[in-house]
Amino acid sequence: MSINATLFIQAIVFLILVWFTMKFVWPPIAKALDERAQKIAEGLAAADRAKSELTAANQKVEKELAQVRNETASRLADADRRAQAIIEEAKARATEEGNKIVASARAEAEQQTVQAREALREQVAALAVKGAEQILRKEVNAGVHADLLNRLKTEL
Repeated sequence: MSINATLFIQAIVFLILVWFTMKFVWPPIAKALDERAQKIAEGLAAADRAKSELTAANQKVEKELAQVRNETASRLADADRRAQAIIEEAKARATEEGNKIVASARAEAEQQTVQAREALREQVAALAVKGAEQILRKEVNAGVHADLLNRLKTEL
């Protein structure tokens, strides 16, 4: 065999191999590569969507956290104001109650003072009558001299 015939036969076998590969081998490989490329593209798209959804979810969470913080701060401020109002109200009631107690004690002290003065006046009048009896060495009738004793009480 000559080298030309061998080259020619090898070229024909090579072309048959190329045709067979293009017809039967290449389409499944290309299809597998296309499917793999499509899966990779879908995976990348899903990753991008997940990333954007994560970003949106993080923004939503931050917004809700800020809102909750504001509500909490507002409620704490309201509670603090209410506590201050309750304290002030309790102080006012305590002051009012204390003033009532002081006024009652003053009125009671005034009443006891008046009673003590009356008792003292009666004792002084009785002593004056006894003293007058001893001076005059006779008995003084209190009923007869009631007007005189009343004037003496008022003077004392």
